[in-house]
Amino acid sequence: MHRLTRATLTVLAASLALSACGGRAAKPKGEARYVARDVETLYANAKQLLDQKRFAEAAALFDEVERQHPYTVWARRAELMSAFAHWASRDYPNAIQAAQRFLSLHPGYKDAPYAYYIIAISYYEQINDPQRDSKTTYQAKDALTELIRRYPNSDYAADAKLKLDLVQDALAGKEMEIGRFYQRRKDWLASTIRFRNVVDNFGTTNHVPEALERLVESYLALGLPEEARKAGAVLNYNYPGSVWYERAYKLLNENKAA
Repeated sequence: MHRLTRATLTVLAASLALSACGGRAAKPKGEARYVARDVETLYANAKQLLDQKRFAEAAALFDEVERQHPYTVWARRAELMSAFAHWASRDYPNAIQAAQRFLSLHPGYKDAPYAYYIIAISYYEQINDPQRDSKTTYQAKDALTELIRRYPNSDYAADAKLKLDLVQDALAGKEMEIGRFYQRRKDWLASTIRFRNVVDNFGTTNHVPEALERLVESYLALGLPEEARKAGAVLNYNYPGSVWYERAYKLLNENKAA
């Protein structure tokens, strides 16, 4: 968990919660069963649970605000607070769902960037496990990209850009891992496709020099010396002092494709 992320979301959630709290606070309930309550008391109860870090219970009670008092300013705030509480409890699917619901109901509201950020961070925080498939990583990439595109000058854009770089690196690393696997199996066409994807779509990552060198290997194995020479030339132009260029240069000379 990045401290900046948690601090940013928590501070803004606190300001949202305080802006709506004007009523008296009743003793928090353990479960959000249906008991008719006035909106101010219901919201204050949810805020108390949030302050006590009882995030799952707080999320349920914020949902109850919307259920009992829909189409009110309290409901709108509660929708966003529910998304935050789900995120804080690491219930990422429900955090995403709550934030998406908020955006579908209030697409032009001033706190929409916050909802987009919750969606992006909820995907991002699920990609730490290297054994997971790439679906969640691509979802994080799409969500971060969408946030940056829509709100480039928002408080969240700079952090989103940093995380997007890390996501790109993770995706490129996964492609490299698969490409190496195909090379070990001597499935040169499949490996070429993976390494080509890294070069074409993840050009800002530090995996590109290796991908180009492994393209040289794969093209030579496929009997395509001209394509191997082109990959080597790109490697020479962009990374002339790298160990990957030295390996590629040696291979091309040995195969008389330099």
